[in-house]
Amino acid sequence: MERNYLLKYKNSDIPSPAYIIDTDAIERNLEIIDRIQTESRAKVLLALKGFATVATFPILKKVLKGVCTSSLHEAKLGRECFGNEIHTYSPAYKGNEIDEINTISNSIIFNSINQWEKYKHIYKPNKKYGIRINPEHSETNVDIYNPCSAESRLGMKANQLDQLDLGKLSGAHMHSLCQNGADSLERTLEIVEKNFSKLLNHISWFNAGGGHFLTHPDYDIEKLVTILNRFQKKYDLQVYLEPGEAIVWKTGILMSTVLDIIPGEVNNAILDTSVTCHMPDVLEMPYRPEIENAADKNVYPYNYNLGGVSCLAGDTLGCYSFQKPLKIGQTIELNDMSQYTMVKSTTFNGIQLPSVVLVSTKNNTQEIVQKFSYTDFKSRLV
Repeated sequence: MERNYLLKYKNSDIPSPAYIIDTDAIERNLEIIDRIQTESRAKVLLALKGFATVATFPILKKVLKGVCTSSLHEAKLGRECFGNEIHTYSPAYKGNEIDEINTISNSIIFNSINQWEKYKHIYKPNKKYGIRINPEHSETNVDIYNPCSAESRLGMKANQLDQLDLGKLSGAHMHSLCQNGADSLERTLEIVEKNFSKLLNHISWFNAGGGHFLTHPDYDIEKLVTILNRFQKKYDLQVYLEPGEAIVWKTGILMSTVLDIIPGEVNNAILDTSVTCHMPDVLEMPYRPEIENAADKNVYPYNYNLGGVSCLAGDTLGCYSFQKPLKIGQTIELNDMSQYTMVKSTTFNGIQLPSVVLVSTKNNTQEIVQKFSYTDFKSRLV
C-alpha cells in the first residue's frame, strides 16, 4: 500500500478517529480481480459482510459482478446501492423474510436440506437456488473462522447427499478458506469432486466462497486460473468467488489520536478509538495490527501499551515501540483497516463511531462521506 497520501492529509481537517480509505488502492486491487475474471471467466462478487462502504460502490461495481449477502438487510443494500447479481446465503431464513429475499436476490443458497424443503415452494424459473456443502476439509487453524470443523453448523455433508432432492436446485456453495492461496482451493476441490460428484454433475453454477487471498503478492494467480478453467470445463458450470478481505486488502487505515499517557513500568497511551468497538477482529481472531512508524516491543527505544477508550480492561492493542516519545494529541495510523471494521463497529460505552473518509492522490481529492453523532447512538437504543 502506498501511503504518501498520509503525509498530505495527516494535518488536514479529517476528524479523529477516522477510517481513511484510499480509492487508488482499491482500483489497484480491482485490476487483479479483473485479470482473474478475464482469464478464467469466473465471476467475482463483493462479500458485504466484510466491506460495505456504499461510497465506494461506484468504483467496485465497474469490475465486480455483484455482491453476496447474508441477510435481508444486506440483500436490500446490495439491490439498492450496488446492483448486478445479488447472491444471498444464511444459515437459516425466517419465514417472514424469505419472500422479500426471493424477490431481491438473483440466487438464494440454503444451508440445510430442512431449509430447502421448507422453502422450495418459493421457486421461480428466473431465479437460481443452491445448497451449501461442507467439504469436511479444513485449511485454517483459527477455530472461529473454520466453517469445516467437526461441529460446524454450516453446510450439508457428503453423507446427506442421497437425502437431497436435486430437482429444482441449480447450484452449490462452499466456504472453507481464510486468507488462503490457490493450493488450498485445489486441495479442497479435489475432495469436493470426490465426495459430491453427483451434485456437481447436476448443477450449472458453483460458488467457491470467500477466503481467497487474491490480491496478496504471493498469491499464485496463474494456478488459480488453471484450477478454475479446468473445473468449469469439466462440469460445464459457472464459478463464483466471493472474497471479502482481498478486494479491500491494504486500502485503508484507522487514524487515531493519543488522548493521554499514563506513566508506568511500561507507559500506557490511551487512544480516542476502541479495539472492541472499532476493530473487534483484533480481539476475536486475534491478530496484531501494523502501526505506521512503530514496531514490536523493544525494537525502538520507547515502549507503550496502546489502549482503547472504552472501560473494557482488555480493550488494548498491546505493546508497541516507537523511535520517539509519544505526545498527547499526536495521531497514530493503524494500517489495513478497511475490512471487517466498519461493518462490525459498535457504540459500546456510547463511544462515537469513526468518521469515514475517501482520499485519492491520483485525483487530489479528500471527502468525508460520513460523520456519526449522538443521534446514531441513541437511534439504536429506543
